[in-house]
Amino acid sequence: MLTLRERQERAARRAARIAAKHEAIRAAALPTQEGSTVMKKNEVKVGGTYLAKVSDKVVPVRIDGENPHGGWDATSEATGKKVRIKSAQRLRGAAKPKAAAKEAAPTADVGPTAKLDAKVAPEAKGKKAKAAKPKGERKPGILTLAADVLKDAKAPMDCKTIVEKVLAKGLWQTKGKTPAATLYSAILRETRKAQTSRFKKTDRGLFELSATAK
Repeated sequence: MLTLRERQERAARRAARIAAKHEAIRAAALPTQEGSTVMKKNEVKVGGTYLAKVSDKVVPVRIDGENPHGGWDATSEATGKKVRIKSAQRLRGAAKPKAAAKEAAPTADVGPTAKLDAKVAPEAKGKKAKAAKPKGERKPGILTLAADVLKDAKAPMDCKTIVEKVLAKGLWQTKGKTPAATLYSAILRETRKAQTSRFKKTDRGLFELSATAK
């Protein structure tokens, strides 16, 4: 005499077998995008590429091997992601190879006439080649000009006075609101290079030429 639980389990297994059978019959009758039907297990070959239903979409997949829990491990040709094909019913036949590349366009004429046309084309469009502008001499920077001012000075100077003398000579122009502060920061950065610095700080805000620059 079967218990109630055993009868329920038997009924559930029977219902599952019937549902699987009906699903197989229904799936086998459905045509696919490639005009084929679902496959059988013995038709699936490792290394083959087949159309498979993945996430409600039919995409080409490559069968990598059998899964120990049933079905096959595969790789989606569309995304490169690993997928599991649980049964042959998810496969829709072998995927067709990609269409051959379109014929290459005929090569352009490279004869003497084509070369002549290439030379005439820019002139026909009214475009003239721009002549390269000669590079002018680079103007000295504020540090170099400051060193020249200190070279002629008889005593250490502050940055504001140095800038005034440089501007008075017309050798440097600036749109900055605080050129003296800019010069002060630049001189301080250079004084950190003790061996090559052209400046020497004598007092707060005062500078003179270093021994190497004199």
